[in-house]
Amino acid sequence: MFQLDDNLLKELGLGDLPAEEKNKMLAHIYETLELRVGMRLAEKMTDAQLDEFEAFIDRNDEEGALRWLETNFPNYKDTVAEELNKLKEEIKSQAPAIMEATASEQPPPPADGQAAA
Repeated sequence: MFQLDDNLLKELGLGDLPAEEKNKMLAHIYETLELRVGMRLAEKMTDAQLDEFEAFIDRNDEEGALRWLETNFPNYKDTVAEELNKLKEEIKSQAPAIMEATASEQPPPPADGQAAA
């Protein structure tokens, strides 16, 4: 379906982030996507369906939750793709500011070009 990895960050203009910041950004993207998709799907669920689905989540049964979604909402991947595309556009528009903020948080390189001991 899609990969949350370095290639995605490059596509978004964030390929030059430091490794730690890349990991934070990927985690943020995943959490935001999960929340948005969950909200959209929850709007379409009956109370009984919501209870069934939440039971998988409460048990940390990700595989069961995915099977349940495939059975009850076979087009859920379309929702994931739509929300991912929206999120990507939002991040792309903010990429220069993110890169600038990250650069200002990094310590400057040593003046003599030597690595710090």
